[in-house]
Amino acid sequence: MTPSSVTGVLPIQQMVANASPSAWRDGIVVESRAGSVVVAALDGGLTTLSTVVVPAIGEPVAFHPVAELVAVAGVRYPARAA
Repeated sequence: MTPSSVTGVLPIQQMVANASPSAWRDGIVVESRAGSVVVAALDGGLTTLSTVVVPAIGEPVAFHPVAELVAVAGVRYPARAA
């Protein structure tokens, strides 16, 4: 990811995400409101993330539970499991 595609991400989060690319999980947003999103992972399960980004319902995302990141339209944002 280029610096312009990273929003509020700490350098350590970026390093962890880059060091463990297999930890990314793909999913679809099923709930979205200010401060949190609920993602249905393609491999099963629901995850609620606390984050500043508010993607549309149905939008594909990827989240990295170890680095605490969510990627929406190619842009990474901090995201903690709520």
